[in-house]
This record gives sequence, structure tokens and C-alpha cells, in this order.
Amino acid sequence: MHDHCRFSKISWKKSKMARTLFSMITVFLLCAVVVESGIGVNWGTVALRKLSPETVVDLLKDNKIEKVKLFDADPDVLKALMGSGIEVMVGIPNELLAVVSSSASAADLWVSQNVSRYMVKGGVNIKYVAVGNEPFLTSYSGQYQSYVFPALTNLRQSLAKANLAGKVKLVVPCNADAYVSSLPSQGAFRPELAQIMTQIVSFLSSNGSPFIVNIYPFLSLYGNSDFPEDYAFFEGTTHPVVDGPNVYYNAFDGNFDTLLAALSKIGYGQMPIVIGEIGWPTDGALGANLSAAKLFNQGLVNRVLSKKGTPLRPGVPPMDIYLFSLLDEGAKSVLPGNFERHWGIFSFDGQAKYSLNLGNGLIKNAKDVHYLPSRWCVANPARDLAGVANHFRLACSYADCTTLNYGGSCNGIGEKGNISYAFNSYYQLQKQNPQTCEFDGLGMVTSRDPSVGNCRFLVGVTDVKSSGFKLNSGKIISSLIIFWGICTFLG
Repeated sequence: MHDHCRFSKISWKKSKMARTLFSMITVFLLCAVVVESGIGVNWGTVALRKLSPETVVDLLKDNKIEKVKLFDADPDVLKALMGSGIEVMVGIPNELLAVVSSSASAADLWVSQNVSRYMVKGGVNIKYVAVGNEPFLTSYSGQYQSYVFPALTNLRQSLAKANLAGKVKLVVPCNADAYVSSLPSQGAFRPELAQIMTQIVSFLSSNGSPFIVNIYPFLSLYGNSDFPEDYAFFEGTTHPVVDGPNVYYNAFDGNFDTLLAALSKIGYGQMPIVIGEIGWPTDGALGANLSAAKLFNQGLVNRVLSKKGTPLRPGVPPMDIYLFSLLDEGAKSVLPGNFERHWGIFSFDGQAKYSLNLGNGLIKNAKDVHYLPSRWCVANPARDLAGVANHFRLACSYADCTTLNYGGSCNGIGEKGNISYAFNSYYQLQKQNPQTCEFDGLGMVTSRDPSVGNCRFLVGVTDVKSSGFKLNSGKIISSLIIFWGICTFLG
């Protein structure tokens, strides 16, 4: 739907009418390209308790979500997506970039195992391959920077060999920290990225690929006490940003136009843009709650579907947006903050956290989810809990206890409540094995739900494929490529 138009060289007469006609056709075709913004989701799988991929694909189809972005190429996920018609973006993790960039054979192998094998009749509709994930992030200190362009070059050749160059587009999802400015019109790529970005954007443009950017107004608010809260949302603000003739009433528009200015400075101001990640977490920090997430995500969807565009690109919304994220991921790193495990519009078990309309009516819960029995592990009220600290730490080292921290939904349930929450989280993760509620006699099993207000004590799911830690074949392939690459480097 969004393939870019290519014009053959035509000898136009240098008449005003011809130039005007050409301009009109160009504008018409550009409008045709972007007239329908697709709303997709990021499907991350760094979870402690996972629904089966088949259940998740059914969830996507029931909610008419037609685009999904993955962070790898998990074979179980891709098998579940076969025949679904859902447009898919698969990803090459940053850790693989060095090998894929240095070895054409490694790139061929990756494409063969993760793209070609699924792009058969009745297979997976793979539209994009994401080469790295935010590889230019400031916190990476440039460690992946030199690998991205050679990896793109090798992968383009690999796709061509597989006769997929016209069907699959290579993209590089970038974090919004790739560009800087005090005002949107002054946007520019970070000085150390100017050359590599020019090279990559030129590559993307020549291959008909969009520029993918991840924008997070929540992180701007979370990381800056002076950031006006209402500017993060879409309801208007008492602190608009005035930039010459343009006035910005929300952080998304300002950020988007900063990117447009940066692209214009390197000669690609008309580049199609896809929002690769955007969303709002529901727990784990002040400001991360259900009402704020609903307000932001619904405001975003309404804004995009209105086709209003931004001051620098009026009437032209982003080509597509991918909400972050589909499901909570309880095993993600919390180095950025405890909210990292709570971005889902659905909880880990596929239940909608709040009412949200993506343009097809309110989102629907996952069907046929099978739960463990209604049992919970709590602190034994008859026991002295003086020696509980080590048990608490052990439980939370395996399970997710981020809701207990400051700003979390379970922060105010008291010491015994905290202990019970930790015990139960571990117990459910261990599929309610009675021995995992012992804690030297400090724990006990109850059939009475200990949830308090917004603090929910979860019950696990029973699907064998849905939980536990296993090294799937995709990770094995990735590991083999890395090992092979190391051997190649060592001669």
C-alpha cells in the first residue's frame, strides 16, 4: 500500500504547464501513498509468563490489528503468523550487526533462515527487516555505529539473491535522541551522526524504505521535572512551544517536526516516516497509570486517524505507527525504570487494561486463555516475619515485583502485603507448585483473592508453551551466527 512511486526519466518541455502538471501529479501520488495510516503494535516476548503465539495471533486478528513489529525472528512466532495476512516487521538484534556487516555469507544465512523460509504461499507477509534496534542510542556510546551501513549493504544483496528485494524493505529503527534542537525548525542529527545518517537515509530513500523513529513523550516527562505534563498529551497545553509561525501544542508534533527539519538539512525533507514505537506505561512510576495511558494512546490514535499532520507536514500523518506495546513483558530490564515491564495495552494474559479504540471499535480480550486454579500464596499471618528479607529478595529476583516500588499500583499495601505479593508472584511463576509457597513456613496457600484496589495479585496461565525459559531455534541460529563470526574473525 505504501510502496514509493518511481518515475522514469521523461523529457519534459520546459513549459510552465508541464512543470505545473508534473507538480500536481507528484502531489497527488504522494497523497495517495500516505492517505491511510496503519496502526500496528510492537510484539515483544521478553516475558516471564507468555501466551502461546497462536493465542496472540488470534488476539491480533480479533482486534483487526494488521501490522506487527517484532524485535527478532522467533520461529514459533513466525509460524503462528503464517497465513494470517498480518504485515510483519522482523528484526536483527544489535548483537548480530557486527557479524552480518562483516560477512555476506552470514547475511545470506540470516535471510534464508528468517525471511525466505517463511515467504511462501500461505506464509508470512514480511514487509520489513529492521536492521538493529535503536543502534545509535546515546547510551550505546557508538558501539554499533560502524556496523549498520555495511549490514544494510550485505542484507540488500542477500534479499536480491533470494528474489525478495522488491518485496522486503530494509529499515533502521532510530530513537528520537538521534536528533537534537531547542526548537523543531532547528532540528539536526547529532553532530557525530551527521555523516552516517546522510549515508543511511540516502540508502533508505533509494530503496523505497521509510525512516523509522521511536518517540516517547512519557520519557520526556519522566526524565525532566520541568517538562509540562499537559504537553505530553493531545488535549492541548498551557505551555505551547512557539517556533516562528508554528505553534506546537503537544510533544509528539514537536518531536516529529524536529525530525523533519533534521531530514531536510541533509536533503531528504520529503522522506516518508513511520513511528516504530510510541506508547505510555500503566505502572511502575509516577505518571504511569491506566488513566494516563488511555488518555495518551487514544489521543494519539485519534490524532493520526484525523490525518491532521503537523505544522511542517500538514495533512500528512505518519505513514504508520506501531504502539508500544501489545503485551506487558515482565522479564525486561528495569535499568531505565520499573515502568519498562508495563507498556502493554493488554496485560500478560491478553486482557485489555483499559478501553481503547484503534479505529475498529473497542479492543477485545484474548479468547480461550486457560488459567491456573484460583489460588494464591500469601504471608502466613500466624508466623513472625522477622526473617523474611532473604525470601522476599529471592522471590523478586525471579518474579516481577516492580509494582511494589514508589509510583507502582501496589506501593501502598503495607509490609505484609508486599511480602504476600512477592510470594504469590514467585508461586504463580512456578505454576503453583506447593513447595514454592513454603518459604520456611512463612508462606501459605489461600483461595481468597488478596488483591487490594488497583493492586492485582495475578494468577498464572496453564499453557505449557506460554511460560518458562527456553532457548528457541531462532536464538540458536543467532548464537551459531555469532559463534561462526567469532571464528571467522579469529581466522
